[in-house]
Amino acid sequence: MSFATLVRNSIKAIASPKTTEKTFDAVTFDGAVMKTYGRFPIALERGRGCRVWDTEGREYLDFVAGIATCTLGHGHPVMIEAVTQQIQKLHHVSNLYYIPEQGELAQWLTQHSCADKAFFCNSGAEANEGAIKLARKYAHVNRGIENPIIVTANASFHGRTLATITATGQPKYQKNFNPLVPGFHYVPYNDIAALKEAIAHLDADESQVAAILLEPLQGEGGVNPGDRDYFQQVRQLCDETGILLILDEVQVGVGRTGKLWGYENLGIEPDIFTLAKGLGGGIPIGALLCQSHCDVFEPGDHASTFGGNPFVCGVAIAVCQTLMRENLLNNVQSRGEELRSGLTSIVKQYPTLFSGVRGWGLINGLVLSSEAPVKSIDLVKAAMAAGLLVVPAGPNVVRFVPPLVVTAEDVQEALTRLTEAIATLV
Repeated sequence: MSFATLVRNSIKAIASPKTTEKTFDAVTFDGAVMKTYGRFPIALERGRGCRVWDTEGREYLDFVAGIATCTLGHGHPVMIEAVTQQIQKLHHVSNLYYIPEQGELAQWLTQHSCADKAFFCNSGAEANEGAIKLARKYAHVNRGIENPIIVTANASFHGRTLATITATGQPKYQKNFNPLVPGFHYVPYNDIAALKEAIAHLDADESQVAAILLEPLQGEGGVNPGDRDYFQQVRQLCDETGILLILDEVQVGVGRTGKLWGYENLGIEPDIFTLAKGLGGGIPIGALLCQSHCDVFEPGDHASTFGGNPFVCGVAIAVCQTLMRENLLNNVQSRGEELRSGLTSIVKQYPTLFSGVRGWGLINGLVLSSEAPVKSIDLVKAAMAAGLLVVPAGPNVVRFVPPLVVTAEDVQEALTRLTEAIATLV
């Protein structure tokens, strides 16, 4: 029985009215939890496939997926089995010992990518922190650079730690957190002339630039796909100068774009790339992967207490194997084409409201026009009221990142609910 059939057969039972009284209290929640998020006024408590239900029993189509994280959707039997088996077997030990599941996951990732080595952590920010440290040590040890600089892009997003918000080319994330970490420089995305000019300006012989850190597609920055010709020129530039190319695949890796890795859309291979989000299907895990020539870490250089423990690695292995076994990359490509086609039709129907659609696979952005009387957050709220969960990607882009198991029926229903939401705004 397919997962889609299991979902259809179980929705009625899951969606049945609750017999218990409402137990969630937002006031109590806000009284105890730091207000680091602008939360929408719903509390989600259960899900199946691409659908979730709130504490009031209302159903939503989930085209957020934990922000591109729930690869296999909610309640996938493979994940349930993997979680159950691994927690009964062994869930955590120290990295002082060999962890078979960690080795198996590392082998799968290196066999299916350009990487030779893997380091595991807990999040995308940590993976990018590791990449920054690796690039800096490589610059010191292999190239003799005393003050290495990492070039990143405007409108990028690389995490919330001090180093990764500094790497992030968006001042709004850096406000009030000075002093920031030194050693970063920003350039326009997809602009090779600006990149070359910046490198030449930073140091005449280009010896101070240690690495270039880019997203193959900028997610938080507005769902901006990388230009293939630009990235190929960046790769050539790195080859000629010894600069390392780091790709942040936290949002686009693990099949999100219709290919296993985002860099495959660009016809290049990075020296280093980072993963998180979809790797564990919602179980927290991050990964730093690199080719052997830049594997300069030694014992004591980097570590993570929880990183790569048996539990998270056992689940991540199941996610990766299911991605290939169920041929989900083809599903991502097909459903992505259907979604973009439907969104394009909506743009044509409301030309004063929207200016276009952009994205790869199942990471897509609906772009509001400069004359639109509403912002992305307004459409997100209207869609929620219509039973569709989507997420902003900046003030003028609405992002669609459903689970990779999304069906054609789910896509069409999402487009219908979106159209209903738009009708309430015009």
